[in-house]
Amino acid sequence: MNIIIAGCGKVGHVLTAQLSQEEDNDICIIDTDEAIVRRMVSSYDVMGITGNCASYNTLAEAGIEEADLLIAVTESDELNLLCCVVAKKTGKCQTIARVRNPIYSQEQDFLLKELGLSMIINPDLMAARAISQLLCFPNALSIDAFSKGHAEMLRFRIREGSLLDQMAVKDIPFRLIDDLLICAVERNNEVIIPSGDFVLQTADVVSLISSRQTAVEFFKRIQVKTGRVKNAMLIGGGRISLYLADMLLKLGISVKIIESNPRRCEELSVLLPDAVIVNGDGSDEDLLYEERIGKMDSFVALTNFDEENILLSLFAKKKVKSKVITKINRLQLNEVIHNLDLDSVVYPRYLTSEKILQYVRATQNSLDSNIETLYRMFDDRVEALEFNIQKESKITGVPLEQLNLRKNLLVCSIIRDNRMITPSGQDVILPGDTIIVVTTVLGLKDARDILAP
Repeated sequence: MNIIIAGCGKVGHVLTAQLSQEEDNDICIIDTDEAIVRRMVSSYDVMGITGNCASYNTLAEAGIEEADLLIAVTESDELNLLCCVVAKKTGKCQTIARVRNPIYSQEQDFLLKELGLSMIINPDLMAARAISQLLCFPNALSIDAFSKGHAEMLRFRIREGSLLDQMAVKDIPFRLIDDLLICAVERNNEVIIPSGDFVLQTADVVSLISSRQTAVEFFKRIQVKTGRVKNAMLIGGGRISLYLADMLLKLGISVKIIESNPRRCEELSVLLPDAVIVNGDGSDEDLLYEERIGKMDSFVALTNFDEENILLSLFAKKKVKSKVITKINRLQLNEVIHNLDLDSVVYPRYLTSEKILQYVRATQNSLDSNIETLYRMFDDRVEALEFNIQKESKITGVPLEQLNLRKNLLVCSIIRDNRMITPSGQDVILPGDTIIVVTTVLGLKDARDILAP
Protein backbone atom coordinates (compact mmCIF):
# COMPACT_ATOMS: atom_id res chain seq x y z
CA MET A 1 0.00 0.00 0.00
CA ASN A 2 1.00 3.61 -0.57
CA ILE A 3 0.51 5.25 2.84
CA ILE A 4 0.98 8.87 3.90
CA ILE A 5 1.45 9.55 7.62
CA ALA A 6 0.82 13.19 8.55
CA GLY A 7 2.40 14.06 11.89
CA CYS A 8 5.60 12.56 13.32
CA GLY A 9 4.86 12.75 17.02
CA LYS A 10 4.79 9.70 19.25
CA VAL A 11 1.89 8.00 17.44
CA GLY A 12 3.28 8.90 14.02
CA HIS A 13 6.66 7.48 15.04
CA VAL A 14 5.15 4.17 16.18
CA LEU A 15 3.07 3.87 13.00
CA THR A 16 6.05 4.62 10.80
CA ALA A 17 8.14 1.99 12.56
CA GLN A 18 5.44 -0.67 12.32
CA LEU A 19 4.06 0.02 8.86
CA SER A 20 7.46 0.47 7.21
CA GLN A 21 8.34 -3.05 8.38
CA GLU A 22 5.28 -4.47 6.60
CA GLU A 23 6.65 -5.76 3.32
CA ASP A 24 4.03 -4.29 0.94
CA ASN A 25 3.90 -0.72 2.26
CA ASP A 26 5.49 2.38 0.76
CA ILE A 27 5.46 5.14 3.39
CA CYS A 28 5.74 8.91 3.07
CA ILE A 29 5.78 11.03 6.24
CA ILE A 30 4.87 14.71 6.58
CA ASP A 31 5.77 17.05 9.44
CA THR A 32 6.50 20.75 9.88
CA ASP A 33 9.72 20.01 11.80
CA GLU A 34 12.51 19.40 9.29
CA ALA A 35 14.84 17.88 11.90
CA ILE A 36 12.24 15.27 12.89
CA VAL A 37 11.60 14.37 9.24
CA ARG A 38 15.34 13.93 8.56
CA ARG A 39 15.72 11.74 11.65
CA MET A 40 12.77 9.53 10.69
CA VAL A 41 13.95 9.16 7.09
CA SER A 42 17.41 8.10 8.28
CA SER A 43 15.93 5.58 10.75
CA TYR A 44 13.32 3.94 8.50
CA ASP A 45 12.86 3.08 4.85
CA VAL A 46 10.45 5.96 4.16
CA MET A 47 10.18 9.20 2.19
CA GLY A 48 9.86 12.48 4.05
CA ILE A 49 8.24 15.84 3.28
CA THR A 50 8.54 18.99 5.41
CA GLY A 51 5.40 21.10 5.31
CA ASN A 52 1.79 21.64 6.35
CA CYS A 53 -0.13 18.40 5.88
CA ALA A 54 -3.38 20.26 5.07
CA SER A 55 -1.72 22.07 2.16
CA TYR A 56 -2.62 20.79 -1.31
CA ASN A 57 0.93 21.39 -2.55
CA THR A 58 2.42 19.44 0.36
CA LEU A 59 0.03 16.52 -0.14
CA ALA A 60 0.66 16.55 -3.89
CA GLU A 61 4.40 16.38 -3.27
CA ALA A 62 3.79 13.42 -0.94
CA GLY A 63 1.91 11.62 -3.74
CA ILE A 64 -1.67 11.96 -2.56
CA GLU A 65 -3.10 11.13 -5.99
CA GLU A 66 -1.51 7.67 -5.89
CA ALA A 67 -1.96 7.09 -2.16
CA ASP A 68 -4.15 4.28 -0.85
CA LEU A 69 -4.37 5.59 2.72
CA LEU A 70 -3.71 8.81 4.60
CA ILE A 71 -3.31 8.74 8.39
CA ALA A 72 -3.48 12.16 10.08
CA VAL A 73 -2.03 12.04 13.61
CA THR A 74 -0.77 15.57 14.29
CA GLU A 75 -1.37 17.13 17.70
CA SER A 76 -4.28 19.20 16.32
CA ASP A 77 -7.72 17.59 15.85
CA GLU A 78 -8.78 20.32 13.45
CA LEU A 79 -5.63 19.97 11.33
CA ASN A 80 -6.13 16.21 11.16
CA LEU A 81 -9.73 16.62 9.98
CA LEU A 82 -8.81 19.29 7.44
CA CYS A 83 -5.94 17.19 6.14
CA CYS A 84 -8.33 14.27 5.55
CA VAL A 85 -10.87 16.50 3.79
CA VAL A 86 -8.22 17.90 1.42
CA ALA A 87 -6.91 14.38 0.80
CA LYS A 88 -10.41 13.12 -0.09
CA LYS A 89 -10.92 16.03 -2.50
CA THR A 90 -7.50 15.58 -4.08
CA GLY A 91 -7.14 11.82 -4.33
CA LYS A 92 -9.13 8.64 -3.92
CA CYS A 93 -7.45 7.38 -0.78
CA GLN A 94 -9.00 6.20 2.46
CA THR A 95 -8.47 8.50 5.43
CA ILE A 96 -7.96 8.02 9.17
CA ALA A 97 -7.89 10.94 11.62
CA ARG A 98 -6.82 11.06 15.24
CA VAL A 99 -9.40 13.15 17.12
CA ARG A 100 -9.12 13.56 20.89
CA ASN A 101 -11.54 16.34 21.85
CA PRO A 102 -14.56 14.88 23.72
CA ILE A 103 -16.87 17.22 21.79
CA TYR A 104 -15.82 15.70 18.48
CA SER A 105 -16.12 12.20 19.94
CA GLN A 106 -19.82 12.85 20.49
CA GLU A 107 -20.13 13.77 16.79
CA GLN A 108 -18.14 10.82 15.41
CA ASP A 109 -20.94 9.40 13.23
CA PHE A 110 -21.55 12.80 11.67
CA LEU A 111 -17.85 13.33 10.93
CA LEU A 112 -17.45 9.88 9.41
CA LYS A 113 -20.46 10.32 7.14
CA GLU A 114 -20.21 13.97 6.13
CA LEU A 115 -16.42 14.17 5.77
CA GLY A 116 -16.10 10.72 4.24
CA LEU A 117 -13.54 9.48 6.77
CA SER A 118 -12.74 5.78 6.95
CA MET A 119 -11.97 5.85 10.68
CA ILE A 120 -11.68 8.22 13.63
CA ILE A 121 -9.25 7.23 16.37
CA ASN A 122 -9.43 8.65 19.91
CA PRO A 123 -6.45 7.35 21.96
CA ASP A 124 -7.77 8.81 25.22
CA LEU A 125 -11.17 7.15 24.86
CA MET A 126 -9.55 3.83 23.91
CA ALA A 127 -7.24 4.03 26.93
CA ALA A 128 -10.18 4.77 29.23
CA ARG A 129 -12.07 1.74 27.91
CA ALA A 130 -9.03 -0.49 28.44
CA ILE A 131 -8.61 0.76 32.02
CA SER A 132 -12.32 0.33 32.73
CA GLN A 133 -12.11 -3.31 31.62
CA LEU A 134 -9.18 -3.92 33.97
CA LEU A 135 -11.01 -2.38 36.91
CA CYS A 136 -13.91 -4.74 36.23
CA PHE A 137 -11.52 -7.73 36.25
CA PRO A 138 -8.63 -6.53 38.44
CA ASN A 139 -6.64 -9.79 38.50
CA ALA A 140 -5.78 -9.45 34.81
CA LEU A 141 -2.72 -7.52 33.65
CA SER A 142 -4.46 -6.86 30.33
CA ILE A 143 -7.70 -7.83 28.62
CA ASP A 144 -8.25 -8.01 24.86
CA ALA A 145 -11.70 -8.71 23.41
CA PHE A 146 -12.45 -10.76 20.30
CA SER A 147 -15.59 -11.54 18.30
CA LYS A 148 -17.63 -8.73 19.90
CA GLY A 149 -16.91 -10.05 23.39
CA HIS A 150 -17.62 -13.74 22.78
CA ALA A 151 -13.97 -14.48 23.59
CA GLU A 152 -11.38 -12.63 25.66
CA MET A 153 -7.65 -12.92 26.08
CA LEU A 154 -6.53 -12.28 29.65
CA ARG A 155 -2.94 -11.91 30.73
CA PHE A 156 -1.99 -12.60 34.36
CA ARG A 157 1.02 -13.47 36.49
CA ILE A 158 1.27 -16.75 38.41
CA ARG A 159 1.85 -15.82 42.04
CA GLU A 160 3.81 -17.84 44.56
CA GLY A 161 1.76 -20.72 46.00
CA SER A 162 -0.63 -20.81 43.02
CA LEU A 163 -2.27 -24.10 42.05
CA LEU A 164 -0.87 -23.52 38.57
CA ASP A 165 2.75 -23.77 39.71
CA GLN A 166 4.28 -26.95 38.21
CA MET A 167 1.06 -27.82 36.36
CA ALA A 168 1.33 -28.95 32.71
CA VAL A 169 -0.86 -27.06 30.24
CA LYS A 170 -2.52 -30.31 29.10
CA ASP A 171 -3.67 -31.03 32.67
CA ILE A 172 -5.65 -27.81 33.10
CA PRO A 173 -8.86 -29.12 31.42
CA PHE A 174 -8.86 -32.21 33.66
CA ARG A 175 -7.78 -30.66 36.96
CA LEU A 176 -9.37 -27.21 36.74
CA ILE A 177 -11.67 -26.28 33.86
CA ASP A 178 -12.37 -27.03 30.20
CA ASP A 179 -13.06 -24.55 27.34
CA LEU A 180 -9.97 -22.53 28.13
CA LEU A 181 -6.63 -22.40 26.32
CA ILE A 182 -3.22 -21.17 27.46
CA CYS A 183 -1.90 -19.52 24.31
CA ALA A 184 1.30 -17.69 25.34
CA VAL A 185 3.70 -17.61 28.28
CA GLU A 186 6.47 -15.14 29.05
CA ARG A 187 9.30 -16.51 31.20
CA ASN A 188 12.64 -14.84 31.84
CA ASN A 189 11.92 -12.33 29.05
CA GLU A 190 11.31 -15.14 26.54
CA VAL A 191 7.89 -15.61 24.92
CA ILE A 192 6.73 -19.20 24.38
CA ILE A 193 3.74 -20.57 22.47
CA PRO A 194 3.26 -23.57 24.77
CA SER A 195 2.57 -27.18 23.86
CA GLY A 196 0.48 -29.42 26.10
CA ASP A 197 3.61 -30.69 27.84
CA PHE A 198 4.74 -27.20 28.85
CA VAL A 199 4.89 -26.86 32.66
CA LEU A 200 3.85 -23.55 34.21
CA GLN A 201 5.91 -21.94 36.96
CA THR A 202 5.64 -19.17 39.54
CA ALA A 203 6.27 -15.71 38.01
CA ASP A 204 5.22 -16.80 34.51
CA VAL A 205 3.10 -14.22 32.70
CA VAL A 206 0.34 -16.28 31.10
CA SER A 207 -2.13 -15.38 28.35
CA LEU A 208 -5.31 -17.43 28.23
CA ILE A 209 -8.29 -17.23 25.93
CA SER A 210 -11.85 -18.11 26.94
CA SER A 211 -15.26 -16.60 27.48
CA ARG A 212 -15.58 -14.16 30.39
CA GLN A 213 -17.74 -16.63 32.36
CA THR A 214 -15.15 -19.40 31.96
CA ALA A 215 -12.33 -17.05 32.98
CA VAL A 216 -14.20 -16.02 36.14
CA GLU A 217 -14.74 -19.67 37.09
CA PHE A 218 -11.09 -20.47 36.31
CA PHE A 219 -9.81 -17.77 38.67
CA LYS A 220 -12.18 -18.93 41.39
CA ARG A 221 -10.83 -22.47 41.09
CA ILE A 222 -7.22 -21.30 41.42
CA GLN A 223 -8.40 -19.34 44.47
CA VAL A 224 -7.97 -15.86 43.03
CA LYS A 225 -10.65 -13.31 43.86
CA THR A 226 -12.74 -11.90 41.02
CA GLY A 227 -15.21 -9.06 40.83
CA ARG A 228 -14.87 -5.41 39.88
CA VAL A 229 -13.52 -2.75 42.21
CA LYS A 230 -15.88 -0.66 44.32
CA ASN A 231 -13.95 2.59 44.15
CA ALA A 232 -11.07 4.21 42.24
CA MET A 233 -8.62 7.04 42.86
CA LEU A 234 -7.46 8.79 39.67
CA ILE A 235 -4.38 11.02 39.71
CA GLY A 236 -4.62 13.67 37.02
CA GLY A 237 -7.75 15.22 35.57
CA GLY A 238 -7.05 15.07 31.84
CA ARG A 239 -9.18 13.67 29.04
CA ILE A 240 -8.55 10.02 29.95
CA SER A 241 -9.69 10.70 33.52
CA LEU A 242 -12.84 12.40 32.24
CA TYR A 243 -13.75 9.50 29.94
CA LEU A 244 -12.81 6.89 32.55
CA ALA A 245 -14.66 8.52 35.45
CA ASP A 246 -17.82 8.76 33.37
CA MET A 247 -17.60 5.02 32.52
CA LEU A 248 -16.91 3.98 36.11
CA LEU A 249 -19.70 6.09 37.59
CA LYS A 250 -22.17 4.48 35.18
CA LEU A 251 -21.00 1.09 36.50
CA GLY A 252 -21.67 2.16 40.09
CA ILE A 253 -17.97 2.54 40.97
CA SER A 254 -17.13 5.51 43.20
CA VAL A 255 -14.52 7.87 41.72
CA LYS A 256 -12.14 10.34 43.33
CA ILE A 257 -9.96 12.53 41.06
CA ILE A 258 -6.95 14.48 42.35
CA GLU A 259 -5.97 17.33 40.01
CA SER A 260 -3.52 20.18 40.61
CA ASN A 261 -5.11 22.79 38.32
CA PRO A 262 -7.95 24.66 40.12
CA ARG A 263 -9.67 25.67 36.87
CA ARG A 264 -9.66 22.09 35.62
CA CYS A 265 -11.12 20.97 38.96
CA GLU A 266 -14.02 23.37 38.45
CA GLU A 267 -14.60 21.98 34.94
CA LEU A 268 -14.54 18.39 36.21
CA SER A 269 -16.96 19.25 39.02
CA VAL A 270 -19.47 20.41 36.40
CA LEU A 271 -18.86 17.54 33.98
CA LEU A 272 -18.76 14.84 36.70
CA PRO A 273 -21.16 15.92 39.46
CA ASP A 274 -21.17 12.44 41.04
CA ALA A 275 -17.37 12.22 41.36
CA VAL A 276 -15.27 13.63 44.20
CA ILE A 277 -12.84 16.21 42.78
CA VAL A 278 -9.85 17.17 44.94
CA ASN A 279 -7.60 20.12 44.08
CA GLY A 280 -4.07 19.14 45.08
CA ASP A 281 -0.76 17.57 44.16
CA GLY A 282 -1.29 13.86 43.50
CA SER A 283 2.36 13.18 44.30
CA ASP A 284 2.00 14.62 47.82
CA GLU A 285 2.18 11.63 50.18
CA ASP A 286 0.38 13.47 52.96
CA LEU A 287 -2.49 14.36 50.64
CA LEU A 288 -2.81 10.75 49.47
CA TYR A 289 -3.04 9.59 53.08
CA GLU A 290 -5.52 12.38 53.83
CA GLU A 291 -7.68 11.19 50.92
CA ARG A 292 -7.53 7.65 52.39
CA ILE A 293 -5.52 5.87 49.72
CA GLY A 294 -5.37 2.83 52.03
CA LYS A 295 -9.15 2.45 51.74
CA MET A 296 -9.17 2.47 47.94
CA ASP A 297 -9.74 -0.65 45.84
CA SER A 298 -7.89 0.80 42.86
CA PHE A 299 -5.47 3.54 41.87
CA VAL A 300 -4.85 4.90 38.35
CA ALA A 301 -1.86 7.18 37.63
CA LEU A 302 -2.84 9.43 34.72
CA THR A 303 -0.56 12.46 34.94
CA ASN A 304 1.31 13.77 31.88
CA PHE A 305 4.65 12.62 33.29
CA ASP A 306 5.63 8.97 32.92
CA GLU A 307 8.20 9.07 35.73
CA GLU A 308 5.64 10.48 38.15
CA ASN A 309 3.08 7.83 37.11
CA ILE A 310 5.63 5.07 37.70
CA LEU A 311 6.69 6.33 41.12
CA LEU A 312 3.08 6.90 42.21
CA SER A 313 2.12 3.39 41.11
CA LEU A 314 5.02 1.78 42.97
CA PHE A 315 3.95 3.66 46.10
CA ALA A 316 0.26 2.78 45.63
CA LYS A 317 0.95 -0.95 45.18
CA LYS A 318 1.73 -1.17 48.88
CA LYS A 319 -1.42 0.71 49.90
CA VAL A 320 -4.26 -0.14 47.49
CA LYS A 321 -6.33 -3.30 47.91
CA SER A 322 -6.89 -4.64 44.40
CA LYS A 323 -5.57 -2.83 41.33
CA VAL A 324 -2.96 -0.27 40.30
CA ILE A 325 -2.81 0.95 36.69
CA THR A 326 -0.09 3.11 35.16
CA LYS A 327 -0.43 5.21 32.00
CA ILE A 328 2.78 5.44 29.99
CA ASN A 329 3.36 7.71 26.98
CA ARG A 330 7.02 7.26 26.07
CA LEU A 331 7.74 3.89 24.53
CA GLN A 332 11.49 4.16 25.21
CA LEU A 333 10.87 3.23 28.84
CA ASN A 334 9.79 -0.32 27.97
CA GLU A 335 12.90 -2.09 29.22
CA VAL A 336 12.90 -0.19 32.53
CA ILE A 337 9.17 -0.77 33.07
CA HIS A 338 9.52 -4.46 32.30
CA ASN A 339 11.87 -4.87 35.27
CA LEU A 340 9.66 -2.99 37.71
CA ASP A 341 6.99 -4.59 39.86
CA LEU A 342 4.13 -2.64 38.28
CA ASP A 343 0.64 -4.07 38.02
CA SER A 344 -1.04 -3.10 34.72
CA VAL A 345 0.46 -0.62 32.24
CA VAL A 346 -1.61 1.11 29.55
CA TYR A 347 -0.01 2.71 26.47
CA PRO A 348 -2.54 4.94 24.64
CA ARG A 349 -0.24 5.20 21.63
CA TYR A 350 0.08 1.43 21.32
CA LEU A 351 -3.71 1.12 21.40
CA THR A 352 -3.92 3.64 18.56
CA SER A 353 -1.26 2.01 16.42
CA GLU A 354 -2.81 -1.46 16.92
CA LYS A 355 -6.18 -0.24 15.67
CA ILE A 356 -4.68 1.41 12.60
CA LEU A 357 -2.42 -1.56 11.87
CA GLN A 358 -5.48 -3.82 12.04
CA TYR A 359 -7.22 -1.60 9.48
CA VAL A 360 -4.21 -1.63 7.13
CA ARG A 361 -3.89 -5.43 7.30
CA ALA A 362 -7.63 -5.88 6.68
CA THR A 363 -7.41 -3.62 3.61
CA GLN A 364 -4.48 -5.57 2.20
CA ASN A 365 -5.81 -9.11 2.56
CA SER A 366 -7.97 -11.14 0.20
CA LEU A 367 -11.74 -11.47 0.09
CA ASP A 368 -11.52 -15.00 1.47
CA SER A 369 -10.91 -13.83 5.04
CA ASN A 370 -10.84 -10.49 6.82
CA ILE A 371 -8.85 -9.43 9.85
CA GLU A 372 -11.42 -8.35 12.41
CA THR A 373 -9.12 -7.73 15.38
CA LEU A 374 -5.37 -7.45 15.96
CA TYR A 375 -3.45 -7.10 19.20
CA ARG A 376 0.30 -6.97 19.78
CA MET A 377 1.60 -8.38 23.05
CA PHE A 378 4.84 -8.87 24.97
CA ASP A 379 6.57 -5.78 23.56
CA ASP A 380 5.40 -6.48 19.99
CA ARG A 381 6.87 -9.99 19.95
CA VAL A 382 3.50 -11.74 19.67
CA GLU A 383 0.39 -11.03 17.62
CA ALA A 384 -3.14 -12.19 18.35
CA LEU A 385 -5.38 -12.00 15.30
CA GLU A 386 -9.03 -12.64 14.63
CA PHE A 387 -9.94 -13.76 11.09
CA ASN A 388 -13.45 -13.93 9.66
CA ILE A 389 -13.53 -16.94 7.28
CA GLN A 390 -15.82 -15.99 4.40
CA LYS A 391 -15.14 -18.66 1.75
CA GLU A 392 -13.88 -22.19 1.36
CA SER A 393 -10.11 -22.43 1.07
CA LYS A 394 -7.25 -24.81 1.79
CA ILE A 395 -7.67 -24.27 5.55
CA THR A 396 -11.39 -25.12 5.65
CA GLY A 397 -12.90 -28.57 6.06
CA VAL A 398 -9.59 -30.13 7.15
CA PRO A 399 -8.96 -31.32 10.74
CA LEU A 400 -6.51 -28.96 12.44
CA GLU A 401 -4.12 -31.83 13.17
CA GLN A 402 -3.77 -32.40 9.42
CA LEU A 403 -3.03 -28.76 8.56
CA ASN A 404 0.63 -27.88 8.08
CA LEU A 405 0.57 -24.92 10.44
CA ARG A 406 3.50 -22.55 10.89
CA LYS A 407 5.78 -23.12 13.84
CA ASN A 408 5.13 -20.92 16.87
CA LEU A 409 1.48 -20.49 15.87
CA LEU A 410 -1.60 -21.65 17.74
CA VAL A 411 -5.23 -21.68 16.62
CA CYS A 412 -6.74 -20.74 19.98
CA SER A 413 -10.43 -20.54 19.30
CA ILE A 414 -13.16 -21.06 16.71
CA ILE A 415 -16.30 -18.92 17.04
CA ARG A 416 -19.26 -20.58 15.31
CA ASP A 417 -22.85 -19.36 15.57
CA ASN A 418 -21.85 -17.08 18.47
CA ARG A 419 -20.46 -20.10 20.34
CA MET A 420 -16.80 -20.37 21.33
CA ILE A 421 -15.06 -23.68 20.59
CA THR A 422 -11.70 -24.49 22.16
CA PRO A 423 -10.31 -26.52 19.27
CA SER A 424 -8.84 -30.00 19.39
CA GLY A 425 -6.91 -31.65 16.59
CA GLN A 426 -10.14 -33.11 15.17
CA ASP A 427 -11.96 -29.79 14.85
CA VAL A 428 -12.25 -28.15 11.44
CA ILE A 429 -12.58 -24.55 10.25
CA LEU A 430 -15.70 -23.81 8.21
CA PRO A 431 -16.84 -20.85 6.09
CA GLY A 432 -18.68 -18.42 8.36
CA ASP A 433 -16.40 -19.19 11.33
CA THR A 434 -14.23 -16.70 13.14
CA ILE A 435 -10.83 -18.01 14.24
CA ILE A 436 -8.41 -16.54 16.76
CA VAL A 437 -4.70 -17.14 16.19
CA VAL A 438 -1.73 -16.35 18.43
CA THR A 439 1.74 -16.37 16.89
CA THR A 440 5.27 -15.03 17.12
CA VAL A 441 5.26 -14.84 13.31
CA LEU A 442 4.45 -11.17 12.70
CA GLY A 443 2.69 -9.70 9.69
CA LEU A 444 -0.02 -12.25 8.83
CA LYS A 445 -2.64 -10.65 6.56
CA ASP A 446 -4.85 -13.57 5.54
CA ALA A 447 -6.14 -16.65 7.36
CA ARG A 448 -4.34 -18.84 4.84
CA ASP A 449 -1.06 -17.38 6.11
CA ILE A 450 -1.36 -19.67 9.15
CA LEU A 451 -0.05 -22.48 6.93
CA ALA A 452 3.67 -23.06 6.63
CA PRO A 453 5.05 -21.53 3.40
